[in-house]
Amino acid sequence: MDIKDIIKPENIVYQKTKVLTNNVMHYCPGCSHGTVHKLIAEVVDEMGIQEKTIGISPVGCAVFAYNYMHIDWQQAAHGRAPALATATKRLYPDKYVFTYQGDGDLASIGTAEIMHACNRGENIVVIFINNAIYGMTGGQMAPTTLIGMKTSTTPYGRQADLNGYPLKITELIAQLEGTCFVTRQSVQTAAAARKTKKAIRKAFENSGQNKGTSFVEVVSTCNSGWKLTPVQSNTWMEENMFPFYPLGDIKDR
Repeated sequence: MDIKDIIKPENIVYQKTKVLTNNVMHYCPGCSHGTVHKLIAEVVDEMGIQEKTIGISPVGCAVFAYNYMHIDWQQAAHGRAPALATATKRLYPDKYVFTYQGDGDLASIGTAEIMHACNRGENIVVIFINNAIYGMTGGQMAPTTLIGMKTSTTPYGRQADLNGYPLKITELIAQLEGTCFVTRQSVQTAAAARKTKKAIRKAFENSGQNKGTSFVEVVSTCNSGWKLTPVQSNTWMEENMFPFYPLGDIKDR
């Protein structure tokens, strides 16, 4: 059999989209960010909206997300991506506008911005990466850090009486009238990644139909911050984070 008989579209397992750049990603080996970037790029490419998509990334590990996707980008101050997305979408209502934020950004300094943007029902997409730690700045406790979880600022584990309880920001956002689609997914397996891609696509389609805010949380790993190997991180996430942050659609209106 000739190799040309094998190289057919239906036999290509991995095909790079035209949205992804050729830049080598700066993320740690095993980090979930790269996978989510690829899923977003695939959705944008498959929907044919590359020229109509605007991404907004604030401070955090994904601050350089604009290096990896051939779309228009804006960088926001720490936590302020929803505010910038609101202005961008209102100025350019025909564009697909999304924010890409971590838990130390969205669920901490940016809590006010995300709550009010979602409550207003801005027609944007929010991609929320939750790895329960401040990954870029040294592994400090985040609002989503689990009880008992060790970080650089909770070396003996997070304590409710001292540090408060983990914030289930996604469940809070699901209660707001302005949100039309709120879901929690993951990308640690191929099957999980497919579900997340489906959720991201639905979120972008909702935005195009002006249904309100779509919010996609991705429970993720931070093996460098957790001091675990990539394989150990996936196992730890499944055993510890999934029980507290259960996967699945929370709201679909």
